[in-house]
Amino acid sequence: MDTINHEKVVKHVFTGQITYDGAGVKLNRVLGGHLSAQITDPFLMLDHFGSSKIEDYIKGFPWHPHRGIETVTYLLSGKVFHADSEGNKGVILTNDLQWMTAGSGIFHEEMPKPLDDSDPEELLKAVGLPTNVSGLQLWINLPAKHKMTTPTYRDIKGNSVPVIETDGGSRVKVIAGSYHNEEGLFNGDYGVDPTYLDVAMKEESEFVFPAKNGYKVMAYIIGGEGYFNSDEKSEYRSGQALVFSEEGDHVKVRTGESSLRFILLSGKPLNEPIWWHGPIVMNTREQINEAIHDLQTNNFVREKNPVFVD
Repeated sequence: MDTINHEKVVKHVFTGQITYDGAGVKLNRVLGGHLSAQITDPFLMLDHFGSSKIEDYIKGFPWHPHRGIETVTYLLSGKVFHADSEGNKGVILTNDLQWMTAGSGIFHEEMPKPLDDSDPEELLKAVGLPTNVSGLQLWINLPAKHKMTTPTYRDIKGNSVPVIETDGGSRVKVIAGSYHNEEGLFNGDYGVDPTYLDVAMKEESEFVFPAKNGYKVMAYIIGGEGYFNSDEKSEYRSGQALVFSEEGDHVKVRTGESSLRFILLSGKPLNEPIWWHGPIVMNTREQINEAIHDLQTNNFVREKNPVFVD
């Protein structure tokens, strides 16, 4: 089928559900589970956490394992203290990201905190509410041949992410992949070839994303409203995740009287079997059983020196 100059259209809409994870963090699980993973492959899960009520997040995500996936934490406001099983530790601040390849297995913790007087003034001004913490965590599947790769941390500072001001009135942060010939700070090492954009649009503006053939494209609306199909009369709104048709070579977004902010994701589907057990995602039941046995026998961390990329 000839898809040249054909617009991708919205085929699936997810709104998620409120749940609690970690030690009691309230969040909206936008995507997660076997059913949605078949539709959003290679993206497995998307959580939107955050609140102006400190009790909704302060218990955080204490020590827990991951294997077989990558986790991407994007902090929209506040700060998160993190540490891993090899002694690496740091702080993610507003607009920063952490891209972690769990690979063969790693333990880590992420503990959200409100900003305080010791934090940079520009962050306090940007957030407005001193107790506000808000962020996104995305899980990206690893292909079978890389499930047991060496764990890697990458800290991405918000002020180092390339930003493009488009003629159509959009401001685009290129976190991963490329857009308008601008390369993000991370281009993917494991065959998924992810693109991760943070797009902010003014009222009465337009944004176009040229999609790679055969790649899955989806968007999650952080705030505002917009039209993600050219011929639609109703707008999609904050909190909705949209998955586009496989056919087509571009996505077109426009706004009316409202501004709009969303993340746009694109990646190459793996089309591999998925076996899921909590924070562990493998390809077979036997691999899940092996991971559980490794946890029980204190052999979960295979690599003793995961890479930390600053």
